[in-house]
Amino acid sequence: MTTNKSFSSETAGRYALALFEVSKENSELKVVNEKLITLLKIYRENKDFKNFIQNPTKNIQEQSLVLKKISGMLQAPKNLENFLNLLVKKRRIFFLERIIDNFIKLVSIENKEVSASIISSKKLSENEIKKLNGELSSVLNSSINLNYKIDESLIGGFKIQIGSLMIDSSIKNKLRKYEKLMLEN
Repeated sequence: MTTNKSFSSETAGRYALALFEVSKENSELKVVNEKLITLLKIYRENKDFKNFIQNPTKNIQEQSLVLKKISGMLQAPKNLENFLNLLVKKRRIFFLERIIDNFIKLVSIENKEVSASIISSKKLSENEIKKLNGELSSVLNSSINLNYKIDESLIGGFKIQIGSLMIDSSIKNKLRKYEKLMLEN
């Protein structure tokens, strides 16, 4: 890892932690998290906005004005608006995506939420998804943020990933294992 990457990760983490603590202190954690998720979506989906934020040649007043307007549109709390303005003034606004990602992780940890993804070979009903979510929640003793996808190339079965733990019961994976065993013998 380069020095620059560790500096940017450390800086983003510190800013996210500062915003997290201020938001928690002012009982605004939930609303700030929601506004940041929306801002992150705008950032990732709007190429012009992303380029505007990442462009170091943009002057501070211009960036502050744009972020103030966006904060108003989002009806963001004053602390969040001030925070975004601070990022612009300190020329750290280009860390915006990393800061928001770090903030969201801190909120998930605070709320004892775990992210999991399920990939199945066929479409699962809402009932099946709720049941899986409930079972995972009880096993992990945490709230689960479930990301569900369909991948027909799995042939049958499913894959579940929770953090670094991967459970793969797909037919595609089983066939791959048999193929490997046959090639080894």
